[in-house]
Amino acid sequence: MWQPLEDAGMTGVKKIYFSPTRLLHRINLGGIPVDDETVLANKHQFVLLNSTRQLLSNSDTKPSRERKNAVILGAVKFDLVSSEGSGSTGSQLRSGLDPEARKQIGSWPELPATKTEAVKISESLKDSAFAVDLRMDTLANETFVKSLGNSKEDSPAILHIATHGFFFPDPTLHADGWSTQKSVFVASDQPMMRSGLILAGGNYAWQNGHPLQEGEEDGILTAYEISQMDLSKTNLVILSACETGLGDIKGNEGVYGLQRAFKIAGARYLVMTLWKVSDVHTKEFWTKFYKNWLNTQMTVPDAFRKTQEEMKERFISPYLWAGFVLLE
Repeated sequence: MWQPLEDAGMTGVKKIYFSPTRLLHRINLGGIPVDDETVLANKHQFVLLNSTRQLLSNSDTKPSRERKNAVILGAVKFDLVSSEGSGSTGSQLRSGLDPEARKQIGSWPELPATKTEAVKISESLKDSAFAVDLRMDTLANETFVKSLGNSKEDSPAILHIATHGFFFPDPTLHADGWSTQKSVFVASDQPMMRSGLILAGGNYAWQNGHPLQEGEEDGILTAYEISQMDLSKTNLVILSACETGLGDIKGNEGVYGLQRAFKIAGARYLVMTLWKVSDVHTKEFWTKFYKNWLNTQMTVPDAFRKTQEEMKERFISPYLWAGFVLLE
């Protein structure tokens, strides 16, 4: 896929702006190997855009650092009521399990490492004079997150969410029967309802199809709900969860899902994941990123690229670092 472009005149090109279409949005171009020791990220700087129309504006403008407030969510309590098979043990990948397994187990497992991640990031931000609102356990709930974009106050400069992310493909494309499940998050014909984040108490609604208390939020923040928020004052959103970068492919209209939702909401930079990344490696990635960004005058993209380079030097396999992508 890349070789014809290389042959067409990529030699000497330092920066490449691109907006992927169809299946290409599932690939981190920088992680494509050139040889046993080199990947494309060593040769080119890739800039992922939601749409190439962004090239008409000054995409290199540095967001102001004057607003120094952040909201951090982690150590989310997915079960507000105890039940057997609640998923307290099992895989500790940020997306939990593959879609078929999630359908069968019916719940989302806890993510122990997100507590350490959230606390360390909060401490780093506070050391850099940020006002931090750290939300864990039951406080990391949907009602609070929605209030960030619908209150009289501006949305936070940084929004970091460490939890499970989900994406289910078009149910009409599957003939194995799993798409007949009652859950709207699995079987909806609306792509932005089949992509989202799991927040406090989300397991109950995931298992039962409705919130624990009538009239309350269900703990499942869908891409559609995010798109209705106002995050125009938010410079950086970090989705420390798996599969948050995925979404449906509708012709050449790009990707529906969380990435489009946060962009519609107005977020400046968005960091997502393309596949399942372990709790431990995710925590290490973000610890390095914030250190690079807060202790220097780097832009978000420069700090992100430096972090990927450091992870690449430590872990040769692209699986452990190329799953993180930055959308500008």
